[in-house]
Amino acid sequence: MTPLLEISTVSKSFGGIRALDACSLEIPEGGISGLIGPNGSGKTTLFNVITGYQPVRDGAVRFKGRPITNFSPDKVFRLGIGRTFQLTRVFGRLSVLDNMLVAAQHQHRWLSSAFRSPGSHGERRRALELLEFVGIAPLSNDAAETLSYGQRKLLELAYVLMADPAVLLLDEPAGGVNPTLVNQLAERIRQLNGEGHTFLIVEHNMEFVMALCQQITVMNQGSAILTGTPDRVRSDPRVLDAYLGGVDEDEDEDIDAVT
Repeated sequence: MTPLLEISTVSKSFGGIRALDACSLEIPEGGISGLIGPNGSGKTTLFNVITGYQPVRDGAVRFKGRPITNFSPDKVFRLGIGRTFQLTRVFGRLSVLDNMLVAAQHQHRWLSSAFRSPGSHGERRRALELLEFVGIAPLSNDAAETLSYGQRKLLELAYVLMADPAVLLLDEPAGGVNPTLVNQLAERIRQLNGEGHTFLIVEHNMEFVMALCQQITVMNQGSAILTGTPDRVRSDPRVLDAYLGGVDEDEDEDIDAVT
């Protein structure tokens, strides 16, 4: 079966630093896949390459069997690949609801404004439904800059869902989020997965990843060194070697959680 998303021998360098080194992985349709590895292993760079934020000269990215290497971020988004960012990107001075309506305009920006009205009734209803789904509908009239960091993560997820993407790439969704919101986020991901959405999640919170993902890929020094179930990842010595090769204080807890 053709994977939903396929990355084949992708390499990316910044000056003399090789961020991705012939990196390959396959994301099956309908699953929740995780992407882990020590800091600097290339996880976010891979997300940026998949979604068109950073071009590559070597390797290929395919979505539903179709080459999408170096497509623009807008084109990747319209094809059905949505993503969030390690640092949340919301419009702080706009209300939570208006952020959602901006997402709707972005989704349909190829349509002339002469043929559609921004913030239509249907869009507002959809936006409120998604805010209710992620649990922040009571804050819909509040300025986004007043939200907690965890609430901004939920808003960003709702924002991406306005386009109903086939696959969602989440970059550290649990990072800096309190445990209550982390549990809420995990439940939302499971529910969306049950409705047919595919996920690829970069995360340092190993407890979150191990409990949520069916497949986990481990990256180290720009390459995918292992893909397997959580149990296989926990027991593979290459995972421990990858983390021990570049341990900092922030990664101590990651290693404990894996082992």
